Amino acid sequence: MALPVVLPGATEPRLGVEAELRRRGWETAEAPAAADLLVVCGSPYPQEDRQLDTLLRTMSRPSARVDVTRPGHAARALDEGFALLGDRAASRSESPLGHGDAVGGKHEAHPGKGSAPAGPGHGAHHEHEGPGRSRHHETGGHGHSGHEGHMMATVAGLPMADRAADRDGLSLDRLNLPLGPVLADWPAGLILRCGLQGDILQEVRVDRLPGPPDGTSFWNEPWSRAARGEPVERGVAARRRCAAHLDSLGRLLSLAGRPDTAARLRRLRDDVLADAPSGHCGEPLRALTERVERSRTLRWGLAGLGRLSAERARQRGVTGPALEADGDVHDRLLTWSREARRAVRDFDDVRPLPTGRLIGPRGTVGGTVPPSQALVDVLPELLTGTELGCARLVVASLDPDLDEPVAVPATEGAHA
Repeated sequence: MALPVVLPGATEPRLGVEAELRRRGWETAEAPAAADLLVVCGSPYPQEDRQLDTLLRTMSRPSARVDVTRPGHAARALDEGFALLGDRAASRSESPLGHGDAVGGKHEAHPGKGSAPAGPGHGAHHEHEGPGRSRHHETGGHGHSGHEGHMMATVAGLPMADRAADRDGLSLDRLNLPLGPVLADWPAGLILRCGLQGDILQEVRVDRLPGPPDGTSFWNEPWSRAARGEPVERGVAARRRCAAHLDSLGRLLSLAGRPDTAARLRRLRDDVLADAPSGHCGEPLRALTERVERSRTLRWGLAGLGRLSAERARQRGVTGPALEADGDVHDRLLTWSREARRAVRDFDDVRPLPTGRLIGPRGTVGGTVPPSQALVDVLPELLTGTELGCARLVVASLDPDLDEPVAVPATEGAHA
């Protein structure tokens, strides 16, 4: 099974990897223990590189790692990973003790390298017929070393709970747990350092992995260019907005237990980015989003979570869909769905984007503060007091883009 790990600044490689995995019929694992192929999207810094190698050693054996730094290299990287797994499986079977080199080094896809056959194989590859799907939920991740387990005792290297007063003044076990950055359907690079009592988040502090040096966001690119005075067609911006909302919807619905609907939304996302005619993707998108909006089970499961009023959003500097939604997780889902459907109407508009205030998929672009900054800043407030099982839904409903130059203060946090 493949485990994609997405670093900040690697949205395009992630999209390429997701499309290639889907084309081959390889589905993804959500927990490292269930995976044997680590697919790193982006270029890690040295510290991240060491952490990724540590993560690799926790995976099923034999295992391999490949790095994808460009979307066009996804197919070659998966070929190389598939070949590595086959070679290592053969080495294990030939070893007198039944095991051999299970980890090894990383491999980055390069246009000049040879490739192994894609997809399920035979012969020496019979033990690896392509990654399969695992829907195990993982609550933790691998963040910066030295930040986790503050004041926590350990037994056999595992953190033990401390004691702290809960909201009722009782002294209960308290566990410090990081969420991210290695989680499926999770904003790339985001880390939430949480204090848990039972299944309730009593404290939330925001951390992050380093982002791209230039702070370039793939999703904001048309509006960023327009802010610099470059001519950008409205149709180009409409496609990027539509694809961004479909991407966010796919993450949220996957976490909400709708993986088939999420997969269909991601196919439409890729069609939109590939400049498919509006007539080709408009009707499927309309039918699918309207079905999502009518779902009573989604409304029942998401309503009331992560409520953010428009008044409070304006106070915190939130703009874009999260402000317009004026409500909870389900309201934000509806806003994305309707904006994606409206954007299709402008796919063929060749007029330039109007000057003035530029609103991208997550809010106002071109100002002194990136739109995702406010989304990150409001997370502790929305998550504190929330059940752990609901926290990822709240995060997914905001979907901050850490490709933007989002700053995280060392004191960021909230308490119940």
